[in-house]
Amino acid sequence: MTVPTPEHSDRARLILDGSAVAIEAVQNVAQRLTRVVLSDDPAFRARIDAGPAFLDRLLDEDGVVYGVTTGYGDACTRVVPAEQLAELPQHLYTFHGCGLGNVLDVEAARAVVLVRLISLCRGVSGVSVELLERLAWLLDEDVIPVIPAEGSVGASGDLTPLSYLAAVLCGEREVFDRGHRRPTAEAFAERGLSAYRLRPKEGLALMNGTAVMTALACLAYGRAERLSRLATRITAMNVWALDGNPYHFDADLFAAKPHAGQQRVAARLRQDLHAADPGEDCTQAPRNSSRLQDRYSTRCAPHVIGVLEDSLAWLRGFIEGELNSANDNPLIDPVAGKVMHGGHFYGGHIAFAMDSLKTLVANVADLLDRQLALLVDTRYNHGLPANLSGASAERAPLNHGYKAVQIGVSAWAAEALKLTMPASVFSRSTECHNQDKVSMGTIAARDAQRVLTLTEQVAAGVLHAACQGLELRSALGAAPPPALAAFHAECRERIAFVSEDRALESDLRELCAHFQAIARRLYA
Repeated sequence: MTVPTPEHSDRARLILDGSAVAIEAVQNVAQRLTRVVLSDDPAFRARIDAGPAFLDRLLDEDGVVYGVTTGYGDACTRVVPAEQLAELPQHLYTFHGCGLGNVLDVEAARAVVLVRLISLCRGVSGVSVELLERLAWLLDEDVIPVIPAEGSVGASGDLTPLSYLAAVLCGEREVFDRGHRRPTAEAFAERGLSAYRLRPKEGLALMNGTAVMTALACLAYGRAERLSRLATRITAMNVWALDGNPYHFDADLFAAKPHAGQQRVAARLRQDLHAADPGEDCTQAPRNSSRLQDRYSTRCAPHVIGVLEDSLAWLRGFIEGELNSANDNPLIDPVAGKVMHGGHFYGGHIAFAMDSLKTLVANVADLLDRQLALLVDTRYNHGLPANLSGASAERAPLNHGYKAVQIGVSAWAAEALKLTMPASVFSRSTECHNQDKVSMGTIAARDAQRVLTLTEQVAAGVLHAACQGLELRSALGAAPPPALAAFHAECRERIAFVSEDRALESDLRELCAHFQAIARRLYA
């Protein structure tokens, strides 16, 4: 649950008590809009405390527990002597400290910490309340592990990247301390905090789960949802700039094909283009219009963007199902007195969701790329200048308008499409054939993030051109519908009309930097 907090009046609180958490809560914590606190409910805390107490009893009775009294992975048959058990968790995060590639940005790393904390709050991982409090402390203080993005096969969970979270709790490696990268030990010392000492099972509980892929999926979901709305608005602008046929989005037409998301996109386009809804006394589509049928990239836009819209519900189900799961191994049931060995660390649901999402998103990139190709070409743009040049007649020979932007958009769209090959089918047998079938969910999630970035760049380029097209069409004597006029005015606060050729990189970066804010307000 999320409730306001008086001591931080500008931020809500996410109270963790083992109950379900929504994707949006992860996004808000990642962006520091929401604080995280553990519930004070005695029943919740007693449930957490029961796990390590049960493990202590097992150890006293010489019980054998994987990863607590044994080695890891294929070394599960190797018994660790009692006098070495305290060192075992440290060895786990130490030998997994081999991540490479770029590090996760602070927002993504904050999401990772929260997602792992949510899972451990389920109360079946055998960890202490103190460990949960330390994780919440990292988020509250904004002392966030530096986590390399590469090195996980997605089962047994995200072992290598999550080793950096475990190591940071123990005062090792590096953190982003309120955005600044520095040694963990320094950040702890400044705050008078000692390194945490992992209890039996806690190293495994921290690392043997799907927190990285799930965190990235939560963030990717939000970006995709906003992309769908912005792509719809850009499409409306392009239809109008191209002097297109708004009746392609007729409500009666879309009632005949009842995909709810597709119908939603069509309704948004009708709203933007000020076209008629059923029962309204408005002009009907001309029976013999010269614009009987537009090209597919505008006419079929609801059918392309609508697939993404219609997929959001099941994507949410997959992601939130994983988010609210206990996904380490083994699980501890102190009430039943059971240690349950299984494979909940397998990230197959996230892998499939992210492999699907990147295809859905790349298709939107392709759609917008095709729309821009129509806008800049005098054979198809119905009277607009070549390449949407805004130059005067005497300056026209020098100016090339959006020629290079269109090349860039095609390059970004092509790269997005190239990355749609599913990662989940590239399972590799690893770790002495113990992990002989793995999910590749983290690679799929990273791919989805990259495809989203490329598609947002496509959207930025096409939005810039759509604003130009809207203005050029208006100069021919037509007034844009109110929704488009208002949105155009908002965009003009960030980017100017292109009358003479200029380098547009800074404009495009400005749009990309504010992509989420621009899209969030659409169709609210």
